[in-house]
Amino acid sequence: MDPAGVFATTYQRDQALIRTRAQAISLLVLLALLLLLPQLVGSRLMAMVSVMMISAVVVVGLQINTGYAGQVNLGQAAFMGVGAYTSGAVALKFGLPFWLSIPLGGVAAAAFGFVFGLSAVRIKGFYLALTTIAAQFLFHFLILNLPSSWLGGSNGLSIEPATFFGHRMADDVSIYYLCLAVTAIMVFGAYGITRSRHGRAFVAVRDDDVASGMMGIDVVRTKATAFLVGAFYAGIGGGLWTYYVRFVAVDQFTLLHSIWFIAMIIVGGMGSVTGALIGVVVIKLAQEGITTLGPTVVEKLPFLSGDIVFAAMNVFLGGIIAAFLIFEPRGLMHRWNIVKRSYRLWPFPY
Repeated sequence: MDPAGVFATTYQRDQALIRTRAQAISLLVLLALLLLLPQLVGSRLMAMVSVMMISAVVVVGLQINTGYAGQVNLGQAAFMGVGAYTSGAVALKFGLPFWLSIPLGGVAAAAFGFVFGLSAVRIKGFYLALTTIAAQFLFHFLILNLPSSWLGGSNGLSIEPATFFGHRMADDVSIYYLCLAVTAIMVFGAYGITRSRHGRAFVAVRDDDVASGMMGIDVVRTKATAFLVGAFYAGIGGGLWTYYVRFVAVDQFTLLHSIWFIAMIIVGGMGSVTGALIGVVVIKLAQEGITTLGPTVVEKLPFLSGDIVFAAMNVFLGGIIAAFLIFEPRGLMHRWNIVKRSYRLWPFPY
């Protein structure tokens, strides 16, 4: 619902992402703040924002896969790991630059995800979730059992910093701008996908795949494409993670990470790219706050160990997810839409 006096006269205008001057100004202010952030905050906060942007790429892909297409995916961390290992391996062994190795990581993850996307053609719901969990364990099995000369095995991979026109991107500021550029491209692409005919096909299959097939939508291709796109985004995020930490190990991509990715779209709101971004910010801030508070709690209460604090953190964050599922199952984006609609209708509630 647009404010009074704002209406579309063409289909292109109706589908436009930015529809009002206020929205354009808000977007420009946000971009300006992100560009100036390294000059405004310290290195720790900047590193935290970089991690948020990497997670945002992965979670936006999961939103397309699960939130829009309705394909339950508990293996997003495995697809991220495939992208990370592929980017690291081709950069280490073939000396490819980051602007080639990161897309190759996305392509490798998309190929891996497409295999499991084919299984989504015949199964759904709980059984599909079990299949994607199998992707998680298959990823770990392959990494740990392939020859260590290929992907490093249990020792992981260490790579050199990315270079851009001879400049080594080894400092936090350079990596921040790399993450910002890639995240902006991927988020813009996600908005384009969800507003296109492919996005409408994803939503139709999610709501009723039988009726979608009767309407002429190729359900098999749509489900497989959703997995392919979601895995591609995870692979791009994995490639960014490789250049962020410059070390890749299999324990960085566990089932627990996949569950947290699911939690982010639950908190932010299913079926919304903006909701996925909000969920990433909320969950990451909660994790950072609890991680920062943990050592203080252990210091004040010596009988508590670090393991107890870590378990309490997971319990607390799990409680947040449960509360959203019970009281706000459609996420924060749904609540924001209600507030926005109420503001635009005021003072005419009817």
